[in-house]
Amino acid sequence: MPTRRLTVQAPLRFDAVRAELDVPAEFPTEVLAEAEQAAAAPVLPAYDATDVPLVTVDPPGSRDLDQALHLAARPGGGFRVSYAIADVAAFVRPGGAVDTEARRRTQTLYSPDLRTPLHPPALGEGAASLLPDQVRPAVLWRIDLDPAGAVAAVDVRRALVRSRAQLDYPGLQAALDSGTAPEPVALLPRVGELRTALARARHATELEVPEQEVLPAEGGGWTVRFRRQQPVERWNAQVSLLTGACAARLMLDAGVGLLRTLPAPRPEDVAALRRLAPVLGVDWPAGAEPGDVISALDGATPGQAAFLEHAAVLLRGAAYTPVDGAPPADPLHHAVGLPYAHVTAPIRRLVDRFGSETCVAVGAGGNVPDWVRAALPELPALMTAGGRLAGALERAVVDATEAWLLTGQEGREFPAVVLDAGKDKGTVVLDAPAVRATCTGAGLPVGERIAARLAEADQARRVVRFTHAPDAPTDPVA
Repeated sequence: MPTRRLTVQAPLRFDAVRAELDVPAEFPTEVLAEAEQAAAAPVLPAYDATDVPLVTVDPPGSRDLDQALHLAARPGGGFRVSYAIADVAAFVRPGGAVDTEARRRTQTLYSPDLRTPLHPPALGEGAASLLPDQVRPAVLWRIDLDPAGAVAAVDVRRALVRSRAQLDYPGLQAALDSGTAPEPVALLPRVGELRTALARARHATELEVPEQEVLPAEGGGWTVRFRRQQPVERWNAQVSLLTGACAARLMLDAGVGLLRTLPAPRPEDVAALRRLAPVLGVDWPAGAEPGDVISALDGATPGQAAFLEHAAVLLRGAAYTPVDGAPPADPLHHAVGLPYAHVTAPIRRLVDRFGSETCVAVGAGGNVPDWVRAALPELPALMTAGGRLAGALERAVVDATEAWLLTGQEGREFPAVVLDAGKDKGTVVLDAPAVRATCTGAGLPVGERIAARLAEADQARRVVRFTHAPDAPTDPVA
């Protein structure tokens, strides 16, 4: 959807939002000192895999590079996925100052003007990051796939690796489109589509809702937009999902680890969504599973956008579930359609370090370290609290930007699509700017376009509210 700044406002700052939510600020001195020492003296593995021509693929400008990838065809058919994950455990001493601070932070937090990292820059943007042309310790996954993309063999071990290039999503997408992608990732579309086909065969749910993000506006200040993933991002995500599924299988076979689980959708939620589909012009063929219907949509029409908004109810209840002995009653992540574990982002997410450490030990036929086992029961609560903070920060930043953009425009009418509606209010999304907000009014038509009149834009409270203006024209604003 198009975006634009409507008026020039006083400078918008996000430090008050971070202070209100108690987002961590600077690292303590002792944490920085320990990180510097660790960066200079990591625990290095003996196995050398620097001959594998890996590359990283991340958003433009990233410095905290968790993964490096190489894809190759196997003799006789199939593929080999080589996936190197930053070995943060090679730098972080269990129980030390960096470890303690990471458990307090749990994940990297993102604001439009500032990144609040999980680890000090000496590690997260330096010695542990898989930066190009640097020899780094890593957890190297080698996953062999058959010609249909199914897993044929898995090997995971510590290794020295060296990335050959730092690629970004827009650049790699352009290279793939023109047929000039570098050899390590030239097969990414093929492997990604095969893995996507397998996901759809098991009725996995891919909820492709445009991401609302805050970014700098032309001429200064900030704006909001809805961003859709490029195909290369989805293909790259399939490699990460593949690795997480292999990790979960190792953990379940060994009877130790930490799964990322999601319960099956409640039958009443599925039934309600099925009743809504024809109202919003969404085809739900007889016998189709929810994931089949959802994964076929991209939200390009108002009806689809509203349907996907409601479909999010099927993906609630994600949790971290420890495995210690017998498997849990339901080990699945039902959106993925498989058991799944987080192991691919240890620079930015605490739990992945422990997951990687578990898999390395299990893969070598050894015992999982005591410090890992001791943490497994504690990590779910830590990650849940961290996830709650990350979600609150993301929402507060968007709310603040929306209110800032619209201040002074009270009374103006905007074309909007109704996403959901209750008795006397609902949620709308504007054509421009990319604002998603409450709209009061009875009988709001879900999945249809209306004129929404701005009733309130309060920067202090970060509140934007519209009212339904049924007699106003719904042509896009100039």
